[in-house]
Amino acid sequence: MNDAAQCIDLLKQKAKLVAMIAPSFPIVYEYPQIVTRLKALGFEYVLEVTAGAKRTNEAVIDFFKNNPEGRVIASPCAGFVRLIRKSYPHMQQYLGLKIDSPMVATARIAREKYPEYQPVFIGPCLAKKLESSEDYPDLKIIVLTYKELDKIFEEFKIGDCRDLPPAKFDLAEASTRLYPADGGLTNSSGLKQLLKEDEIRIVSGWKNIPGAVDEFQKNPKIRFLDILFCDGGCISGPGIVSKLTVEERKKKILDFKQAFSV
Repeated sequence: MNDAAQCIDLLKQKAKLVAMIAPSFPIVYEYPQIVTRLKALGFEYVLEVTAGAKRTNEAVIDFFKNNPEGRVIASPCAGFVRLIRKSYPHMQQYLGLKIDSPMVATARIAREKYPEYQPVFIGPCLAKKLESSEDYPDLKIIVLTYKELDKIFEEFKIGDCRDLPPAKFDLAEASTRLYPADGGLTNSSGLKQLLKEDEIRIVSGWKNIPGAVDEFQKNPKIRFLDILFCDGGCISGPGIVSKLTVEERKKKILDFKQAFSV
């Protein structure tokens, strides 16, 4: 049974479910309407994955504070991690594998706060399904793309829900809402206050990965490679249906952060 079918089955059973929605959601959904729709669908709690991203950032900062000469390639991007494992296995030593991705960190929060509830991640990435099933099977995270969520809304005839009282996140974090854009980790973590500018590289897009990895290998001065597989970052994930340009998508993320930062 695939993730979408499993989620549909659980919803029909009225199982205890907690939704974890990725910070790229403003590209395709409005807030707080999306939370209202998810709760109407059957999710009792809705968490913003930016809360997990904050834990990810804290782990990255702790690493560099405790390892003054350490070098790391960021590992929140499941697609990039799998590319490294397949094409650059000798570089796995640099992957921050002990640092949870925002999805995983949020799932741990969900398990802590709501131990009887099944966590369901909703985002733009297909590779997150593999991260869940292969890397963290113990957390039992169901992973849906936005495309799959739209089909589930149709399955249960959940409309725009504008006639219902607006619902809010049960757990939110404004400081990491720029995470899905390239450089989101670096720019939201305060890493620039800890490392020099020439010690950080920010890269997005699969075509740019070989050059970035090669530079990281040859230039020991680079201590942190903040890299995302999709162009512009997670805002261009395959699970998103949108005609917006990369810059327009980034603006959607920024506008949401500015509008709901308090």
